[in-house]
Amino acid sequence: MSCANPTWGTPRIIGELAKLGITVCKATVDRYRMRKKGPPSPSWKTFLSNEAKGIACIDFFTIPTANFRVLYVFIVMMHERRRVVHFNVTENPTASWTAQQIVEAFPWNTTPKYLLRDNDCIYSCQFSARVQAMNIKEVKTAYRSPWQNPYCERLIGSIRRDCLDHVITINERHLRTMLKSYLDYYHRCRTHLSLDKDCPEPRTTDPPENGDVVAFRKVGGLHHFYARKAA
Repeated sequence: MSCANPTWGTPRIIGELAKLGITVCKATVDRYRMRKKGPPSPSWKTFLSNEAKGIACIDFFTIPTANFRVLYVFIVMMHERRRVVHFNVTENPTASWTAQQIVEAFPWNTTPKYLLRDNDCIYSCQFSARVQAMNIKEVKTAYRSPWQNPYCERLIGSIRRDCLDHVITINERHLRTMLKSYLDYYHRCRTHLSLDKDCPEPRTTDPPENGDVVAFRKVGGLHHFYARKAA
């Protein structure tokens, strides 16, 4: 039964045998049924970990302004050190505008091997053609599966919780200024558990002999950076 139906799993075989008046336990079927030959397929998590150096991810998120306009923020992040290599803000995103952002994010020989994105309609044929011309392979997440783009989703959540949820956005210029200030803090000062409690731009340890601990205001005082400074 297992040989004739290679796609059947253990529960399916147990159910079929039960209809024939044969009662067996799961362990028995697991022991005798045929197994597929060949190496197992890597999981999605394994793919993200193994190819981290060559993966970039992109996404949009929206921010309402004080006068009820909606601004779209586009971010491009590299997986390896969680670095945001590019961001931009617009009120009317288009496929050509989005494709141009990829060109600006990866000049010359800095293109990644893979570009991870969702299935938003903004990524049209024009966008895909531009990415293909840059020798980047698009990897699309499954529909309604934001967990398959976890680093980008986590970054967007951090931007909201650490910065944008605490201020009222006035216009595009104001939003760009806030994001630039936050990303400078994010790259140079904010530690990450996934980076062994280091920053995207590696931060050296400040030993006690360097002096007393001093706090420096970051992101308009929402956060602080701590360092040692001799008296």
